[in-house]
Amino acid sequence: MNHSFEVDGVDFQLWLSPCQQGYRLRLHDKVIAPIAFSHQADSRGVLTIAGQREPVRYAIDGEMLHVRIRGRTCILRYCDPLRTLASTNQEAGHLVARAPMPGVVVKTNVSPGQPVSAGMELMTIESMKLETVIRSPQDGAVDRIHFNEGESFERDAVLVTLSEERR
Repeated sequence: MNHSFEVDGVDFQLWLSPCQQGYRLRLHDKVIAPIAFSHQADSRGVLTIAGQREPVRYAIDGEMLHVRIRGRTCILRYCDPLRTLASTNQEAGHLVARAPMPGVVVKTNVSPGQPVSAGMELMTIESMKLETVIRSPQDGAVDRIHFNEGESFERDAVLVTLSEERR
């Protein structure tokens, strides 16, 4: 799954994918595996990175994550993928769900005119043999589906256009 964090005004894109011993982390062109986190107590845990165990303290405040590891505190802002992959066109009153990566449409769960709720599954896409569900970023109605099942698209392509008003 693709995640985005901001640290000191710099955006970081990372991928987490399951592997036998936990997760595989891809940051830029570097892959780190395995990675695992075990929750120990209130706001405490152990982060294991490639076999190295590190005690961690953390606090979550909305989209802000305060992490203390190796004697240093870092503040990360989690960028919600629904907000990151959706942009509003104020003039037209439309919202779009964009592709987080190039791929192909596997399944479409909605049709034009259908009312949708925030978080509702719009479609399932596949990229590099990994399926991802594209969800509605807000309540509204489906205006247009830009790609049919089996069609391919590029990163940031508009997959579904929504109207802010439910029909």
